[in-house]
Amino acid sequence: MDNKVVTTLAKAFVELGFAALRFNFRGVGESGGSYDKGNGETLDAIAAANFMRGKFPGLPLVGAGFSFGGYVQARAAEVLQPQHLVLVAPAVGRFSMPPVPADTLLVHGELDEVIELDAVLRWARPQHLPVVVLVGAGHFFHGHLTQLRQIVLQHFRG
Repeated sequence: MDNKVVTTLAKAFVELGFAALRFNFRGVGESGGSYDKGNGETLDAIAAANFMRGKFPGLPLVGAGFSFGGYVQARAAEVLQPQHLVLVAPAVGRFSMPPVPADTLLVHGELDEVIELDAVLRWARPQHLPVVVLVGAGHFFHGHLTQLRQIVLQHFRG
């Protein structure tokens, strides 16, 4: 929840006029429960999104996730059908990623040391999914958070 990539995404969405919700997955920080290999975490993400839909019924639903959170959001999107999906360095190759909508914003660091760019490209290619690659960026986007923010803002502002 307090990861700088997640915080950067939340701030970008607030700047765009969205309501943003960040939460820890079960067993992380002070959250109850324990790691469930993405199954319970996906249910938690769906519950969080439905909570936001109830609080802000006039706003479109945007699912966004970083790394493991990208995997969870891709799975949750199959149920939630959000208007937009943003995946940053999703955990391709570590989990069985489902296909995502063609208009998904997918951002990955060229030098990602956790999730290989080649794995992301292999997953995206059959879906004809564009991938925005930040040159010189690693998994945590050190020194590239401003670029990441600008990519998200530009994607939604057109």
